[in-house]
This record gives sequence, structure tokens and C-alpha cells, in this order.
Amino acid sequence: MSDALARGGEAPGVDTGVAHSARVYDYILGGSDNHPADRAAAEQMLRGYPALRTSMRQNRAFMHRAVRYAARQGLEQFLDIGTGIPTSPNVHEVAQAVTPGARVVYVDRDPLVFAQAAARLTGTPQGRVGWLLADMADPAAVLGSPEVTGTLDLGRPVALSLIGVLQFVPDKEQAYALVRRYLDRLAPGSMLTITTATSDSAPVQAGSAAEQFRRSGIPVRDSTRADVLPYFDGLDLVAPGVVLVHRWHPEPGTEGAVRDSEVAMYAGVARKP
Repeated sequence: MSDALARGGEAPGVDTGVAHSARVYDYILGGSDNHPADRAAAEQMLRGYPALRTSMRQNRAFMHRAVRYAARQGLEQFLDIGTGIPTSPNVHEVAQAVTPGARVVYVDRDPLVFAQAAARLTGTPQGRVGWLLADMADPAAVLGSPEVTGTLDLGRPVALSLIGVLQFVPDKEQAYALVRRYLDRLAPGSMLTITTATSDSAPVQAGSAAEQFRRSGIPVRDSTRADVLPYFDGLDLVAPGVVLVHRWHPEPGTEGAVRDSEVAMYAGVARKP
């Protein structure tokens, strides 16, 4: 890590004058690792779709439930692709609360995210946490990196998480192929968890937010439920299947607290046979 990052300075190569998806997400979630361009873009999105904040929070809550589910199914290794700016509790905190010896590697291509992760994400003494600055579009480089191979045993099951990142792959066929390239390298018993953006539940409002993303220079691709299902071809999809994030194993007593129209993310979890 550079001296600037060690002191908490801005990561090299980060253009803070242009909105960035991770920083927009951070702002909408109530974080402080964002800049005027991110806040301006976020406020435009919220004007068109005020429920976007609810949707993003539900996406985060789903991630917590999915990680907890995988850990309770006996998985002890987690690979989080497209980490985003750390917001506690993160994957390692949730996993290690169930299995203190869990091992987690975070991957993101953004230098700012990498700097924040390296500074903030530490795990239990029994487990391990690693960080990798890399582009998810190159699975061979990610899975062959010392950070991954030195932390995870790819001969054993791994829980692969792609939370809110596949919508930034411009072509859905490319996105399917990308996920398949990761899964092909993972052992039987591994799990795939994804969320991705949709406007099915709120065509006008969520569609407006997606359009504002694009106007801010952040290409984003909407998916229908039919578009999401092929990610899980050949896998054992966990019930209730592909659903809006708040409908996947909601916490007891929370059913009905959020309307479908307030959520613009599909989710699914599956196991590799």
C-alpha cells in the first residue's frame, strides 16, 4: 500500500469529479466516502425513485442473510466480487459470527475501495481476510492471484458473491459467460449468490433511476426475472428461487414491511452439485 493510502489519503487514479457507482451507493446508504459528483447523481436518482434508498438497504440486508445462510450450510470460504466501499457489517463479519475460522477475500477494481478495505476490514484471529485490486472481468487473474490462492483453498467449496455488480456488465450473454467462468473453477458444493438491478417491480420509477445512472456516466443494465434465471443453469437453486431481494428468506416479523415497488433488485442463491 502506498504512503498516501496508509495515511488515509485519496487513492491514486481516482477521479472524484465523476460519479462512481460505489460512492453513489455509499451516499445513498448514508456513508461518508463520497464526493459532490456522487451526491449530485444520487440526489437526481432519488428524485425519480425515492424508494431507491430502501431498495439499496434491502439489497444489503439480503447479502447479510445469504452469507449467514451459506455459513450455516457449512461453507467456510467466501469470495466477494465487486466489494464496494466497506459498510459494516460486511461479509467477513457476518460469516465469522457463525464460523469464526471463515476465510474471506474481497475483490474490487476501484483503488479507493481497495484502500478503504485494506484499512478497515479485519477479521477474527481464527479466520483470514484478504483483499485484491483486480477487475472481475478476468476470472483467471482473480482466481490465480496470490491473494486468493493464499487465503482460499479452491479445492474446497467457496461461496461466491456477486452483489449488485452484474448490472454493470453491458451485455447479458457476457455476464452469463463471466459467472460460468468463475463457477467452472470452483469445487462442487460451492455456492453462487447474486443480486442484479431490475425495473420489473417499478417500471417508471426504477427505470428513471437507471436512466439517471447512465446520464451520470455509469452504464447500468436492467434485468427481468427471465434474464436472471440463466445465471443458475446447472445449479441447485435454493428456494424460493429468483425473487426480489426482500422476499428471499426475510427475517421473522418483517414480511410485508416493504412493498415490491420499493425494491429494484432480484436475488438468487444456488449450490454447485
